[in-house]
Amino acid sequence: MNATRTQTGAATDAAICWSCRASADGGHFCSACGKIQPLARRDGDYFSFFALPRKLQINDGDLEQRFHQLSWKLHPDNFVKATDYERNLALERSSELNDAYRTLRDPVSRVEYLLLRAGVRKEGTTKQQAPPELLEEVFELNESLDELREARQEGGDLAGLRARLAEAQKNFQQKLEEVDAELARAFAEWDKAVDANGDEAGRQAVMSKLNEILNRRSYIRNLVRNVGEELAQA
Repeated sequence: MNATRTQTGAATDAAICWSCRASADGGHFCSACGKIQPLARRDGDYFSFFALPRKLQINDGDLEQRFHQLSWKLHPDNFVKATDYERNLALERSSELNDAYRTLRDPVSRVEYLLLRAGVRKEGTTKQQAPPELLEEVFELNESLDELREARQEGGDLAGLRARLAEAQKNFQQKLEEVDAELARAFAEWDKAVDANGDEAGRQAVMSKLNEILNRRSYIRNLVRNVGEELAQA
């Protein structure tokens, strides 16, 4: 059942204008009376906020233009003479606008958001497990890190260890770039699956692939960061 937000501020979900009771179609403003509308809590997401399909390949310039247009429409100056209720709706939508733009403009946070919304990925539960193909390299890296820490504590020769770790960091940075390229290709697969209406199995398969790539990316990124921190202290 569709609902709305009453003027007491009670949060409800709906596409019915709170002012004129016309269909608001989930937009920012009612097409009939022009009044600003509450956020759609049930079906709304950051993609629909910008009137974008749930695709992962987004034109940065187009997204920025939509952001600036909405920023102008939702600016507090436009609601100086409005009711407290409308001013609160504008503030709420402005806050959502900033969150949505910050999330969608970054490719990694964009896909993470998509997977979180779909229930494929859970916040704070990133799988930190070395990819099988990297097990040997990760083992050698951890050994070198242990040696560096030991040499730092005991006043040993750090030069050779630093050079070895710097090379390892460079190697994993390259792998991170390769994963990012793989992620970009998977974005194209997802967008194609979205266009194939009704292919739920295809979408689920691509989401699973995206999640696996993100887990691998997170692990490698942490390796690069950890090595950088150790080198900074050496």
